[in-house]
Formats: sequence, C-alpha cells, structure tokens
Amino acid sequence: MNETQDFHHLKAMLEWQVELGATEAIGDVPVNRYEVPAEAPKPKATEEVAPAPVLEAPNPVEIAKAAAMRATDLPELRTEIDAFEFCELKRGARNLVFADGNPAARVMIVGEAPGRDEDLQGRPFVGRSGQLLDRMFAAINMARDAKEPESSVYITNVLPWRPPQDRDPTPEEIAMMRPFLERHIALVNPEFLVLTGNISSKTLLGKTGITRLRGIWTEVFGIPVLPMVHPSYLLRKPEAKREAWADLLSLQARLRGDVDG
Repeated sequence: MNETQDFHHLKAMLEWQVELGATEAIGDVPVNRYEVPAEAPKPKATEEVAPAPVLEAPNPVEIAKAAAMRATDLPELRTEIDAFEFCELKRGARNLVFADGNPAARVMIVGEAPGRDEDLQGRPFVGRSGQLLDRMFAAINMARDAKEPESSVYITNVLPWRPPQDRDPTPEEIAMMRPFLERHIALVNPEFLVLTGNISSKTLLGKTGITRLRGIWTEVFGIPVLPMVHPSYLLRKPEAKREAWADLLSLQARLRGDVDG
C-alpha cells in the first residue's frame, strides 16, 4: 500500500467513525473497555475539629466567697476587697471605705454605703450622718475612738465603694459584696450588731421596712441584732429621734446585761 492509498484509507475510516457518531479523538493508545478499573483512592476524611469549649462567665459571688475566706484577719480582708475587680462601683470611687473604730469593740455597726465625704476620706460615717451617729452613741458613753472595748464601737458598711450620685445599691452589688461583709463580721466577732437603715437590714436579715423593724431584737450568725433607722433619716425627720433614743437605751441595757432591756 502506497502513501496515497494509506491516506485515503485512513480518511475513509475517519469519515466512517464520524458517521457512527464519534465526535472527538480520545488518544493514540487503545483502551481496553473490558478491563476493571482500579478503585479510585478514597479522599481523606476531614479530621473533625472539636468545637471550642464554651467558657462560662465568671460568677462574681462565688469569686467573692473564695476571696473572703482566704482572709484570716482584717488587713488581709481589706486587701482581698481592694483586689476584687467585679464590682463596677470600684471604678468610680476615689477610696475604698473599709471600717473605722476599735475591732475589739463589743458593738459592730453596719451602715449602707459610703457617701461623698466617706469616699473622700476613706472612712465610714464621717459626713453629717456620721457626726449625728457619733453624738447618738456618745449619749450612751460609747465612741469609735474609745480604747476600751466596753465603750467603743466598730463601724463598717455593706458596700465599701460609693454608688454614683449616692443611689441605692443594686441587688447584684449587694450579692457580690455580702460574702466580704459576712467574713468581716466573723473576723470581728462582736457581741452585738447594730444595722442602720434598710440596706443593711435587707442584706443581713432579708427584710425591709426599717420603721417597722427598728427596735426589735433579732439574731444573725448567732449574734444579737438591733435594727435602727439610719442617721440620715433622723436628719430628715427629727421627730423620729425619740424612737432612736429608745433603741439606744435598749442596746445599753443589753450591754449592761439587763436581758429585760
């Protein structure tokens, strides 16, 4: 077969394949259609990535409880309170208001929260209300600066930082600072507690309505407790001083051992 015949022969075969429906050339190498193709490798399974753990928000109350229990004395308790970063009041306050008076006193007074003067000086009850409080206890021969435990008082607050514009503390603020107050009371271990105002009564007794609660002795943590109106209330309503004087005489009777008082 010459080259011309070979060309025409190949051309005729191509035209025949086109007539049969062939549309494209596959390749020069023949393919065995009866050969079982090798199994294609399975794609690698994508490694499952464990979901990132959901981090729970810190619980300020539980953190406060742990911090309070670490304190074995009053200086350590003050340090723990100062290091507590979960109460937003701290960011707007000038000073931590921890306590004042004689820690060995038989009577521990719990107020509500610092005001402007307390925030400036870093001591509780130093403004007009505090000056009235001092005069009230002086009337039964007691003072925060007295050296003898028999005639001294020790003063603290539910909150150690001043709320903005002297607003009432929120339930969340009270809840996170209560463990520190409870530890404070445990470390001082007074014979008597005096709660001034609704906030301190609500915090430790779970009750409000200080004008109904005042003068009625109760107990918390095994300690006799006397609720009294806050001195700021007496500044607004001087006519209530009669009841406050009766409460002070009741406390004096208890201090003297007169159980009927």
